[in-house]
This record gives sequence, C-alpha cells and structure tokens, in this order.
Amino acid sequence: MSTRQVSDRNDPLIETLEDLVIPMAKGEKPRENWRIGTEHEKLVFALSDHHAPSYDEKGGILDLLVALQDYGWKPVVEGGKIIALAGADGNVSLEPAGQLELSGAPLENLHQTCAETGRHLKQVKEIGEKFGIGFLGLGMWPDKTREELPIMPKGRYEIMLRHMPRVGSLGLDMMLRTCTIQTNLDYSSEADMAQKFRVSLALQPLATALFANSPFTEGKPNGFLSYRSHIWSDTDPARTGMLPFVFEDGFGYERYAQYMLDVPMYFVYRDGKYIDAAGLSFRDFLDGKLSVLPGEKPTLSDWNDHLSTAFPEVRLKSFLEMRGADGGPWNKICALPAFWVGLLYDQGALDAAWDLVKDWDMEGRELLRSSVPKLALDAPLPGGGTLRDIAGEVLAISRAGLNARGKLNSAGDNESGFLEPLDEIVRSGKVPAQVLLDKYHGEWGGDLSRIYEESY
Repeated sequence: MSTRQVSDRNDPLIETLEDLVIPMAKGEKPRENWRIGTEHEKLVFALSDHHAPSYDEKGGILDLLVALQDYGWKPVVEGGKIIALAGADGNVSLEPAGQLELSGAPLENLHQTCAETGRHLKQVKEIGEKFGIGFLGLGMWPDKTREELPIMPKGRYEIMLRHMPRVGSLGLDMMLRTCTIQTNLDYSSEADMAQKFRVSLALQPLATALFANSPFTEGKPNGFLSYRSHIWSDTDPARTGMLPFVFEDGFGYERYAQYMLDVPMYFVYRDGKYIDAAGLSFRDFLDGKLSVLPGEKPTLSDWNDHLSTAFPEVRLKSFLEMRGADGGPWNKICALPAFWVGLLYDQGALDAAWDLVKDWDMEGRELLRSSVPKLALDAPLPGGGTLRDIAGEVLAISRAGLNARGKLNSAGDNESGFLEPLDEIVRSGKVPAQVLLDKYHGEWGGDLSRIYEESY
C-alpha cells in the first residue's frame, strides 16, 4: 500500500474535470520506455514461537527496518517513526499488521526484476537470522486471529481500520491478515491502456487460481483455495470488483476518473498528517465543500492519493496494477510479472489474449471471479469449460510474448524461463493451496505449525 513521503502544498490545484485524467495521460510511454514493477508482501514471524512481532519489541519490525539501512536503504519517517525505506531497489513498506512489502523499482526486464527480488530476500533473511525472525510466503496468516496481530504506526491505517467495519465484514482481514504479489505495467496510449485493462481484468481470475495460496484460517482449512481473494468480496463494494464499465465501448481515462469520483474518500494528507475523510465525497472536495477542509480544493497530489484507495482487481493510476495474486513461495514471485509481461508487452500476444476473452459476457466474468477463490482452476468459464481448459493456452501466449521480447541475460536465456513454476502447476493440476492441503491432511498429520518450516 502506498506510503506518502512528502507533503507538497505547492502542487497544482485541480481546476477542471479534465485535470483528473492528467496522472493517467502522463503515464503514456513509448514501448522502449515500458518498465516492470513488482511488489510482494511477506508475513513476518518469530522463529521461537511463531508470533507476529510488534513494531517496538526487541527484534521486531522497527529493528528490522533499522537493520535494513545497513544495506543502503534510507528511512521514511511519519510522526517521528520509521514507517518505510527508500532505495535503489524501490521502497520497503509496512502493511497494517507488519507484513513487509518490497515495492520494486521500475525495471527494463524480468532478469533485473528477479535479481532485485533476490537481493531483497537475501537482506531480510540475513537480518532474520540475527533477530530470530522468519518470513512466510503465503496469501494469508494460516493461524492468527485479528486480535493476535500488531498494528503499525501509520496514519492512513488508523483511518482505514476505523472505517472498514462500516462497509464490509472482511475488510479488517484484508488489512491485517493477507499478503499479495502485484505487477505494475505501462501503456503507450489510451487505446493501449484500454486493451491491456480489459485483457488483464478478464484473465485476473486465472492469476488468482495459479497463485491460490491461502487455504487456512485460524489453524484449520477454511474451505477455500484463495481465501485472500474471497476476502475482497466483502471488504468494500464501493472500491472493489471487476469494473464492468471497462468492457464498455468508449472506455478510457475519463470513464475511470468518473468511477474514482464515486469511490468514497479515506483521507486527506496535510502537513505530514492524515485527516480522516472516510466516506466523504471527492466531488464535494472539488467544489470546496469537504466538511473536514471547508473551502479548500484538492491538488493533484490529493487526487493521486485518492487513486490509491480503490482496490479493484486491476487498478489504473499512471500505470496498470495487476492485483489478483496471493503471496507465495519465493520461487513463484518472479512468475507473476512474467505471466503479465508476456501477455501485455507484445502486441501479438495481447491480441491473442484478447481474442480468447473478448466474447465473454459480464455475467460470466462475474461468476468466474466469484467461483475462483474456492475452485481455482476448476472455476467455470463464460460459455462453458473451466479455467483449467485455457490455462495452458494462456501460458503459451505469454511464453510467445516473452520470446518475442528477446530480453536475454548474460547466459543467453530469455525471460520465458520465469514461467516454469506456472507450467508445473498446470502439468500437476494442483495450485499451491492444494499442495499445502495435501501435506496438512497427509505428512503433517493436521499439525499446521509445520507450515512455518515448509514456507520459510
């Protein structure tokens, strides 16, 4: 989740509705400048008893952030506390209950992306050995209740934690108990953005299925393969979902901006502090009628903040964010950007993917999205069949796209090798959650504590 690092009171005021598309239009880049951004979150636990460390305890989250500074990271401070780090490899930030996130730098190819991920994991594992902490690659805490989890000292989280129970029953679980892997990708024009948005939104359930990795809640199977994905169905309907308007004729920046104007606000950032605006209207803000800042109108920074507070399956800011995947084992982190780069960064692959999904109706897309948390690859496709029937074909399209890019490492390998973990899932027919459930019911003998050894 975004971490605001500056408060710029001199940035431009939003004068007209046309100004609302500025961040999206400024995101347009020629193909040679397209980049790959990868984000992944990890659950942090104490090796001694598996508890989630608090911010202030010895060997806890603050000590972890301080120790990372020895690797060249610079602190980001809010309210006198370090709440994030900035460096050459992007940003390290904290999710609400101390989940540790790397928001990677925008990089040219997947070889660089995977090297970046490897550097980060090496750093935190070295620190973990010193402090007696480990890191889990899962989509959700397998055994912790909400009450057992700490809260990090970030102002926007205080506001969201108060607001979530007003709009859904699972929003606190989303904040406190889940982890994800995300990929951020570029576009060249409004039309290119629209095609990429449609393809990635339609195929987001396949990414959810392939990365499904949250089958346990509070120590036992929860009946889902991606409970993290299910959580989004009852988090906040005003800011989540499949966005049917994306598939309508004429979709573009202005239509997404209108959607965002209907998403209720969370906060306004002023002078280093978050002002609670939860549930208020950005349209009122445009008219100078926001009750918590009467007479004041929003700046482009306020709008950029607001763009970060919607959580659909794919999100548009000045790039597109693919948001459907559970957190997972370290060897699968690089597979997610590979999947999407292959599909979206080669025009032939993008067209082939669109041909595969363009005739799906919205009812079918919604059913697929709602079925995939429980059924994963067995979720029903619009028009018949299941995700399992197209998974291999989609991976083949992605591989062709990666091959066409021709981005080689020093050994002469292209980027398609990063898809191998997904190929194995399709070959075996079992998503990560199903592998964990087999172990739970088999060799673990129902002892879920074994997951800390297997997933560490």
